[in-house]
Amino acid sequence: MSNFQVYKKTLPFSLFSFLFDLLGFLVVVGLATAGFFIFANGGDAGMGILGLILGLILGGVLAFLINLFITNRIKSAQIAMMTKGVSEDNLPDHTFKAGMQEMKGKFGKITAFLFITNAIKGIFRQVGKAINALGTAVGGNTGNVVTSTINTGVEILIGYLCDCCLGWIFYRKDINSFKAGCEGAVIFFKHGKTLLRNIGRIFGMGILSLLLIGGAVTGILIAVFMQFPAMFESLRVEIAEIITEGELPAFFATPNGIIVLVSLIIGIVFWSMIHSVFIRPFILTGVLRNFILSGEKDLPKEADFATLAEKSPKFAKLQQKALEK
Repeated sequence: MSNFQVYKKTLPFSLFSFLFDLLGFLVVVGLATAGFFIFANGGDAGMGILGLILGLILGGVLAFLINLFITNRIKSAQIAMMTKGVSEDNLPDHTFKAGMQEMKGKFGKITAFLFITNAIKGIFRQVGKAINALGTAVGGNTGNVVTSTINTGVEILIGYLCDCCLGWIFYRKDINSFKAGCEGAVIFFKHGKTLLRNIGRIFGMGILSLLLIGGAVTGILIAVFMQFPAMFESLRVEIAEIITEGELPAFFATPNGIIVLVSLIIGIVFWSMIHSVFIRPFILTGVLRNFILSGEKDLPKEADFATLAEKSPKFAKLQQKALEK
């Protein structure tokens, strides 16, 4: 199966993930808006902002629970089916049903994946600190900007390869999840150069989708919000009551400035949701295929485990847990 065929067959997972991501977003926005108007009607200065913050906190908790118990399960099922597609060159007709069935009783696999993610991120954070120190020493503030950009890119790449590690756990069904996780981490670091071939596609498609999707959503929201200036004037007054006019940022000084700011934030959030649900899975399919092929050609050996354990105490802990299983 080609990457596009695998992506197309697993698209239902993306659609359901989007629906639950959208639900979580609407919960946050709805509770924040409700909190603002309920508390603002009390008449006390700054109460509207307090209500908005409380609504954001409550909405954030509910959105987190939706993501933890529903969306993560759907995304894990999608990775399981992607792995099957790229490794076995075949997927069942009812892919979504088969993927969700695969998740039954697989809590251990998800738990192992969380350990692997922490181990991988821990190593890269150490590398990131070294990069930052070197950049600061060489370029001062300019060096900080460059290294921060590099670190952002590395974090994005880590996200893809962590998903690949979860795919490897599903691929290695014949061994326990923690040992498979250790193998995935070794493949990650041993074959980094091969896997980095996808980096141009990752960032190129990411930037393009940000400009097209994020820009379109932001523009539409600005046009819509401009029809309700009174609502944003109320928000401006609430903000002004908390922050003195002399310290008020320029974009908070007028309703139009707040409209642009709010539209931009929502536009970026929507882009992130749409990109992660519809575009990222297509990119991930190609990265996952390279990851599985690298592991098949060069299955990690004991010496590889020892080398990585020396570099990362977190990996050594994960390896010890695998031995105990």
